[in-house]
Amino acid sequence: MTYGIEFVPGNVNVKQVVNFCKLAESKDIDYAWITNHYNNRHCYAVLAAVAQATSSIKIGPGIMNSFTDTPAAMASFFCTLNEISDGRATLGIGPGDLSTLPKIAIQGDKPVARLEEAVVQIRKLCAGEQVNKSGMKFFDYDGAKLTGVTLPGKKGVPVYIGAQGPKVLELAGKIGDGALINASNPKDFHIAIPIIKKASDAVGKKNFDIGAYTAMSIDKSEKKARNSAKIVAAFIAAGSPPALLERHGLDLNNVAKIKAALGKFDFKSVGELVGDKEIDAFTIAGTPEMVKAKCEDLTKAGVTQIIFGSPLGPDMTTSIRLLGKYVI
Repeated sequence: MTYGIEFVPGNVNVKQVVNFCKLAESKDIDYAWITNHYNNRHCYAVLAAVAQATSSIKIGPGIMNSFTDTPAAMASFFCTLNEISDGRATLGIGPGDLSTLPKIAIQGDKPVARLEEAVVQIRKLCAGEQVNKSGMKFFDYDGAKLTGVTLPGKKGVPVYIGAQGPKVLELAGKIGDGALINASNPKDFHIAIPIIKKASDAVGKKNFDIGAYTAMSIDKSEKKARNSAKIVAAFIAAGSPPALLERHGLDLNNVAKIKAALGKFDFKSVGELVGDKEIDAFTIAGTPEMVKAKCEDLTKAGVTQIIFGSPLGPDMTTSIRLLGKYVI
């Protein structure tokens, strides 16, 4: 088992992210994943700052996409970050947030096919190849080559695919080194892991890293920890399809009320509507003992990397220290 941690450079500034990553490194956390959203501080710059301030933790975007960034740009970025970090860079990439892209005048057409082409081209460029026309639909490069970067060598690019739906899970098993799956409950991994395994077995792949990109909230006070997780649980529930809600035995009418309250920014009502079922379905929240037990459940389900994601808890510094002391 390895452990990762996620930071969102929107609710915390760059210096805070750097300090949190240094603390996470001191607590033996293996990976730092920095989210990538156009409306927040750019993950490229944040990761460069983290790279220079740390020495052992692996770092990467969680996650990029091939709509807002081209494969050539991502390949150049990866090689640069890998150089700055002395070989600690990883690349998280996914199909893109199809609810956000239209806001920036991007139509998210054919996201899975586009993602596959992007990963192929990134790997070729990072291997030092000149990429010539091959009939690709989205990224049919014509003589592209990285000439002013330090290439990663035989290690290549560790590619983690951000995946949830069956098509992307299958693609992750086929072309990825790992998957970052937005889920905190073993029930979801009982569905996802067999899809990945079937695809990875078909291409003879071994040592695939199954990452649980959890919504984590830890505190010595159970009440404080679970209260901190309510808003995150509410947003996840509101954006989940009925089949997923039914998998976790949630009341669809109550979730509809949660969604309506979120739409009105009525967070008081959201807090009253979100109960233990929503929290336990979509987050890992509670005391160190509760969190450790739930992480062990994920391990039994086949997860090989647990990523401690937002909100982390009522106080992020305290949360990282508690995770280091009681969970890792």
